[in-house]
Amino acid sequence: MLAGPYATMLLADLGADVTKIEPAGGEISRTVGDSYFASLNRNKSSVCLDLNSPNGQQRLGALAAKSHALLVNLKPSAIRRLGLTYDTLRRYNDKIVCVAVTGFGLNGGDDPAFDYVVQAGVGTAALTGDPDGPPTLPGYSSADNSTGMCAALGLLAKIVSGSGGQVDVSLRDVMFSQLNYHAAAYLNDGTEPQRRPYGAHSYYVPAQLFPTADGYLALFITHDGFWKSFATEAGVDGFETMTQRVTRRDEVLAVVTAALAADTAASWERRLRPLGVPAAAVRTLPEALQATAEVVVLAGDMRLVGSPIHVAGYQPEYRPPPRLQA
Repeated sequence: MLAGPYATMLLADLGADVTKIEPAGGEISRTVGDSYFASLNRNKSSVCLDLNSPNGQQRLGALAAKSHALLVNLKPSAIRRLGLTYDTLRRYNDKIVCVAVTGFGLNGGDDPAFDYVVQAGVGTAALTGDPDGPPTLPGYSSADNSTGMCAALGLLAKIVSGSGGQVDVSLRDVMFSQLNYHAAAYLNDGTEPQRRPYGAHSYYVPAQLFPTADGYLALFITHDGFWKSFATEAGVDGFETMTQRVTRRDEVLAVVTAALAADTAASWERRLRPLGVPAAAVRTLPEALQATAEVVVLAGDMRLVGSPIHVAGYQPEYRPPPRLQA
């Protein structure tokens, strides 16, 4: 529903000719809503194939013969049963790249694997939320989106290699990769990740959300130069080095919290950004979109967020998502 379509939409935005293969009646995400489907399937064409039939398999072979790649987002048993692997399709085109996007790997079985389930299973949910509250999931499909990006990268890397073959990308592996420094700290130093109030960073202090006189401010001090600029503006003394700030975390956070309470989040952002200090008032998505109109594009009559990849000399032509066709 999301990881595979997002991967191929990114490629389509970059100029790839993407044909979406759908079953009779259309892919399931069409039933979620027009805006949902458009957000993942602009710039594509579509064809309905019954891959369980000889005719559908014949038409699949014809597509494979003239394509650089096939990307599939199904469970492993379905991918094999429908002949959507390199081993099966190489007879039509030995240069084709076949990408399998699954929950746990092409050889990892068919256990249910949706975004939130995988995030719960790899430790992301346990790391998110208030320490005294329940585990929390982010409000968007971070595992699916991240996996889609990795799938697109793997597809392009294999094409660039000049040889066909199988690429295997799983939600589980991608999310473990997203937890990179937390995993490394545990595997090498025995440091178990922990939730901190206001989403505080494990290594940098202060780097988290702070309440202000009105709203919340994200402040991300990653080196002593940032701290010096912030401390001067906020009227805070001491804690000149990151080592001191990490060692005396609670004291630093108390001082910073008290200083930030004297002004609003929006005002602090206006004061700190010209100084080069990473800071942003917490906004809702509607507020952020209204303040950043340049990220919105028109695809047919759909207003969508445009491609995040900007290539010099290339401007995507945003077309609406495909209508369902036989």
